[in-house]
Amino acid sequence: MVVNHHLRLLPLLFTVSLTACAAAAVERPAVTTVRAVDLARYAGVWHEIARIPNRFQRQCVRGTTATYSLRQDGDIDVVNHCGVEDGGVDEARGVARIVDLMSRAKLQVSFVSFFGWRPFWGDYWVIGLDEDYRWAIVGHPDRGYGWVLARTPTLADDALNEVFVILERNGYARSAFEMSRP
Repeated sequence: MVVNHHLRLLPLLFTVSLTACAAAAVERPAVTTVRAVDLARYAGVWHEIARIPNRFQRQCVRGTTATYSLRQDGDIDVVNHCGVEDGGVDEARGVARIVDLMSRAKLQVSFVSFFGWRPFWGDYWVIGLDEDYRWAIVGHPDRGYGWVLARTPTLADDALNEVFVILERNGYARSAFEMSRP
């Protein structure tokens, strides 16, 4: 019987392929939120320091801010501003709702409204927060989105290093973030 020598390699290649797939599927740590967010302290203007690039901010080239205002109904008004290439300003208005009432660190945000009905909501988790609310890290459970925010347009290097330690502890790659222009 004649056996093709390449066929003998198939079991070995199959085993190597499975091993490579298993190594690629190594579990990253779960994304965890901070213990608690005081929404009254969190409200106000935040400057974007860094972000994971995303399609809905593609037009933003500088000066990105997010302003949060508490509402009487318990939700939060969200207004995002950014400078665009032609010198103009882009604005997006939305609403955030609290998902985790105990910590207030898990929210969902919607920027799409059809006559008051909001069919699309995105997870917005506060995964890092300076004790004096000088900076915040916002993430998503699948790590597809992420923002570093600060009360000022820039963040000191020591604070930024602390932020990236928290991001890496949550399974984010530092290289996934691009620094924002003030």
